[in-house]
Amino acid sequence: MSLTLQHALDALRGLGTLHELRAAADAGLAPAAPQRVNAHVHLPPNFSAFGTVAQAVELAAAQHVGVLGASNYYDFGVYAEFTEQTLRHGIFPLYGLEVIAMIDDLATAGVKINDPGNPGKIYLCGKGITGFADPTPEARRLIELIRRNDNERMTQMAQRLGAILAEHSINADLSAAAIIDAVVRRHGCPRETVCLQERHLAQAFQEAIFAALNPQDRQQVLGRMFGAASKADPADGAKVQNEIRSHLMKAGKRAFVEETFVNFDQARRLILELGGIPCYPTLADGASPICTFEEPVDKLIASIQEQGICCAELIPIRNKPDVLVRYATAMRQAGLVIMGGTEHNTLDMLPIEPTCIGLAVPAEIKSLFWEGACVAAAHQFLTVHGQCGYVDVQGRKNPAYTSDQQRIEAFSRLGAAVIEKYYRVCNA
Repeated sequence: MSLTLQHALDALRGLGTLHELRAAADAGLAPAAPQRVNAHVHLPPNFSAFGTVAQAVELAAAQHVGVLGASNYYDFGVYAEFTEQTLRHGIFPLYGLEVIAMIDDLATAGVKINDPGNPGKIYLCGKGITGFADPTPEARRLIELIRRNDNERMTQMAQRLGAILAEHSINADLSAAAIIDAVVRRHGCPRETVCLQERHLAQAFQEAIFAALNPQDRQQVLGRMFGAASKADPADGAKVQNEIRSHLMKAGKRAFVEETFVNFDQARRLILELGGIPCYPTLADGASPICTFEEPVDKLIASIQEQGICCAELIPIRNKPDVLVRYATAMRQAGLVIMGGTEHNTLDMLPIEPTCIGLAVPAEIKSLFWEGACVAAAHQFLTVHGQCGYVDVQGRKNPAYTSDQQRIEAFSRLGAAVIEKYYRVCNA
């Protein structure tokens, strides 16, 4: 029988009482070795490398990843199936979300945060959310606001892309409704769970071109549409989609529609209302040059801590190993919880365990990713039991500990016990 969202949380709650798990943690209950961790993937119907939730979890299991975290945009209905699959495969689930916001004064000043193309635009993540089954009224209001703004923008952009196709005698229904229908068919998901993203629109545009034109004709037509030569292999749908976004959908391009963002305080409030830990996704040398907000790393740390963020995440596939080590080490020494993931938010099927650019993640950083996953697991476990997690709903750190180091160590021990108990339940 399929799980509901509430049943997903019950599975976590059913691991034992708080007293039992704390006693187990004090007795040293933990996996025999640190697990491979990916704390950030996007699951369909978000734009994703995965065709289904089952595929994502099965690949994680095949690649011996023991903790997998979902960080979807603005709808969490898929987390029921995610839990069902992770229970089946003995993988511990971390629940999260990603939010896009705007900091107006930094936009005015031209400061790029963690989006290299848009000053003032910030991506913010929430880790260990447990309020997705029954969101608070404020969480519902903010999600509805974000979705309404996004839906209006995607509708207008789809119309503009459709008009460009029509100019070149390509007849295709590129309305937002038709693109949503295609996402539903592709992933077998409920229609109301679909939040269209730019990548969905680019995929629909690319598929219309591929259906209408032979490969030998595509580059020429794309060049006329772009007003610049297409350099992508005309048979490579993913690369053509990237060019469509760059040439038609970015600021100043023909299909661009201005975004309407929530502000930083609203984004952080949504994460806290959903019971999560606010987390800053760090781009580092994923941008060249490194974004002004993120360099030097000590300034970045001070800035995000001033904003009430106590966790940072890296996506190592963007980073050289030495830069990854420099950022992650400095952040952890400053008392930030460190997470790591892959996103899998393009069609490229990367390994599930994070890797750097062409190289493995250094062992000391893998240890930080495992520690961070354990902290998030403990936070989830505490909050489903109605207790204060790593932070409370106001974003205040758990007051039972006198330092960040003590707090991280205690939560990591509890989380390791929670994860090991979960594995034992799955294998029983």
